[in-house]
Amino acid sequence: MSSIEQTAEILLYLSPVEVANLKEGINFFRNKSTGKDYIFYKNKSHLRACKNLCKHQGGLFIKDIEDLDGRSVKCTKHNWKLDVSTMKYINPPGSFCQDELVIEMDEENGLSLLELNPPNPWDSEPRSPEDLAFGEVQITYLTHACMDLKLGDKRMVFDPWLIGPAFARGWWLLHEPPSDWLERLCRADLIYISHMHSDHLSYPTLKKLAEKRPDIPIYVGNTERPVFWNMNQSGVQLTNINVVPFGIWQQVDKNLRFMILMDGVHPEMDTCIIVEYKGHKILNTVDCTRPNGGRLPMKVALMMSDFAGGASGFPMTFSGGKFTEEWKAQFIKTERKKLLNYKVRLVKDLQPRIYCPFAGYFVESHPSDKYIKETNIKNDPNELNNLIRKNSDVVTWTPQPGATLDLGRMLKDPTDSKGIIDPPEGTKIYKDSWDFGPYLKILNAAVGDKIFLHSAWIKEYFTWAGFKDYNLVVRMIETNEDFSPFPGGYDYLVDFLDLSFPKERPSREHPYEEVLESFPNKTPTNTTQLAVLPDAL
Repeated sequence: MSSIEQTAEILLYLSPVEVANLKEGINFFRNKSTGKDYIFYKNKSHLRACKNLCKHQGGLFIKDIEDLDGRSVKCTKHNWKLDVSTMKYINPPGSFCQDELVIEMDEENGLSLLELNPPNPWDSEPRSPEDLAFGEVQITYLTHACMDLKLGDKRMVFDPWLIGPAFARGWWLLHEPPSDWLERLCRADLIYISHMHSDHLSYPTLKKLAEKRPDIPIYVGNTERPVFWNMNQSGVQLTNINVVPFGIWQQVDKNLRFMILMDGVHPEMDTCIIVEYKGHKILNTVDCTRPNGGRLPMKVALMMSDFAGGASGFPMTFSGGKFTEEWKAQFIKTERKKLLNYKVRLVKDLQPRIYCPFAGYFVESHPSDKYIKETNIKNDPNELNNLIRKNSDVVTWTPQPGATLDLGRMLKDPTDSKGIIDPPEGTKIYKDSWDFGPYLKILNAAVGDKIFLHSAWIKEYFTWAGFKDYNLVVRMIETNEDFSPFPGGYDYLVDFLDLSFPKERPSREHPYEEVLESFPNKTPTNTTQLAVLPDAL
């Protein structure tokens, strides 16, 4: 059977006004140009969507007046009923699930409804699982999102971030990587890098690797925003980068293949991967918000995903208006719980044999980020695993650096004491020091660029970015580390309605924010305080 590259087709577009007017519960829409009908289900901020087409004989759904909860629709042909909140048919019960469509929001809160084709590309050329010898497939956790996979006589590594910071100097590794991490990378037959974020695409790590093995095969998905867009400026000399299409099996040898899939929310950037060895699938959803539009293989041998939350500076870097300490603490708690519950539901629905939370082991260790570290609390992987075990029969693994899972042993007997080998006693698990100096020196050099000596760079930058026709005025203020205005520093307004740079705020009614950017002694940090004044709310 020949493979076809997975594509995403836009079926319907809703304007920001139409999105804002979606009511709670069931909403019906028709694409006037194609005549095709669709159903949206809204539950607070969560949206689901499907075609208005019954799986039985293609009948049209209408609102089910017998459903007092407002979650189901009824087919006009044979009265089949669909619960749109779960996308499962309830009459006849246990019959089908409705194919869910991908919802993608743009920067202006418009909505595109997408259909992935083919929806389940991993079903192409299916293989039955074969018996695995003990030691034949081993997964070793290195740190954060980096796994070292032994697959027969091949080795594959995911997302190597093993030294240095991510996001300027905002994130640092929580775990101490095994001392032989560089040798492990050099031994790999291939490396998968999921996306361009620097906790997955780590140029400091890749620079070390390139010095020893510049020709190592690296595989990335064919995203609209190229993963290695900054390769030339990075100075890293890698010569064997392979961009592969979505949804097509990439054959490594007779037993090993892999497939890269796009994210349903950020298809332009995020990817995930399925690795299959002798018919046993390993699913790594990485940071995808809705991997493959929510359609994923069930009952894989091993599933791994992010879990921590707290990746954004919002709302901890905001102050003023509603952003009190109490409001921020409650917001973080609520968002963390939502992510935790989503991961529990996802694992329960997919029923992997083994689940591992990863890609969340980072810490804001630089002293300037002490407030962020103390207040932007992350999910606990053990808490997540406890909830999963409480709600399913899935075996869970909370990894430590250097720990190895033997897939053959665990699939045969999850209680096998040799199924997971922890690091030797006395192994350092958590980092207690970080070498800030060399990386801050690089950032210092960037801030010291001659372009910043000329105020014209401000207009050039915002004009290049091109964001306008939005009723928002922002004041940018350069400050020291205590967020006091920097003597002689920049202080200017940007009106995004017409992309102008006025001396005073316009007289019209408008949201207004002040962004305080901290550059103590012209030593850069990524600390940005966003003051939202009451009239901006």
